Amino acid sequence: MSTGRYGIDGLDLSDDTYTVEQNLVRNKYEALDASGETVLEGEQETFKLTEEFPFVDENGDAVCTVNAQQIRDYKGEYVLTDARSGDDIVVFEHEYSVLEQITGVTWNICDAESGSKLAEITSRKFVGLVRHGLLGNLIPHHYEITDVDGTQVGTISGRLSMKDRYDIQIADASTVSRELVVAAAILIDAIEGN
Repeated sequence: MSTGRYGIDGLDLSDDTYTVEQNLVRNKYEALDASGETVLEGEQETFKLTEEFPFVDENGDAVCTVNAQQIRDYKGEYVLTDARSGDDIVVFEHEYSVLEQITGVTWNICDAESGSKLAEITSRKFVGLVRHGLLGNLIPHHYEITDVDGTQVGTISGRLSMKDRYDIQIADASTVSRELVVAAAILIDAIEGN
């Protein structure tokens, strides 16, 4: 079981590397550990008024759900709720900007109670201008994960492939749990339509 304030009951991720793969035709995801074993699966619910992402462990048991706080909101707030305790753990907050294609996309991971920022996930996006031009989304996305002090603690790097595939590297999980980073990678891909 995951310990610590920002862990998810029933999910204990201890590797420093993970791979997230998207189903070819819909927003269904699988997270694999370093040995290729499934550790988490998530799927964007369809036909819901607000976006909802239930997550299950390798046995199919519910571990958490991420729910949008508003209907189709560009500057979205998505609350991660532990399925076992029912507690809201964190809020994934998208900082919307009309200049995202130039400045990059920023997502904050914030404490659900206090609202204090725990980490930030940002894309290097000057490439966004090219990505949305002739090449579409063929250029893989790359995100940096930084703690509240601005120190890089990990990366989420896309691979060139037919379906979305991301490699997650976590160098320091002392300020933000691995479970939250893996869930964030899935959420960001689904919301941004990468």
